Amino acid sequence: MSDKATLDVYAAKAADYATMTNYEDPQLGDFMDTLRTGRVLDLGCGPGRAAGRMADAGFDVTAMDAVPEMVAMAARHPGVTAQLGTFDDISGCFDGIWANFSLLHAPRSDMPRHLAAIKSALRAGGLFHIGMKLGTGSARDSIGRLYTYYSEDELAGLLSDAGFTIDARAYGRDKGLDGTYADWLCLRAHG
Repeated sequence: MSDKATLDVYAAKAADYATMTNYEDPQLGDFMDTLRTGRVLDLGCGPGRAAGRMADAGFDVTAMDAVPEMVAMAARHPGVTAQLGTFDDISGCFDGIWANFSLLHAPRSDMPRHLAAIKSALRAGGLFHIGMKLGTGSARDSIGRLYTYYSEDELAGLLSDAGFTIDARAYGRDKGLDGTYADWLCLRAHG
């Protein structure tokens, strides 16, 4: 993600976002149960809550975010290696990549390239989780963050085109940092 306005919102509201995302995520539990062990990248880690849970469960976790304030929070979790980076900095070799509501800030035109980088950073058969808001087009929310929305079919097609096989889907509706509710989709896939 390189949209300065979006990054600035997360920098200014890092503490609020950390409070809002401090909950038990059933998709994270499913991801860890499916993966069981290994090296994981938390891509767009935010304050590092998921990275911390994975480290507590014995995973070797790298947490990456483009916002220095978020990286600092993620680094406070024992066992988490936190680093500053954007979606263009994906590298390494991981057993799993957790991209929970982070890639939704990437421009639509960049998504195939980002998914290809994720695929190449996964070991053969590695596990990938992506969470996205459902919808069409792109827009800024009321606090200035840029979102790219996808339909379920469009997102599934992009993953398939990148060489992923989807094996689980989860749906929901939650209130975001801007105070509005949005429908979402999480896909679990193997590379």
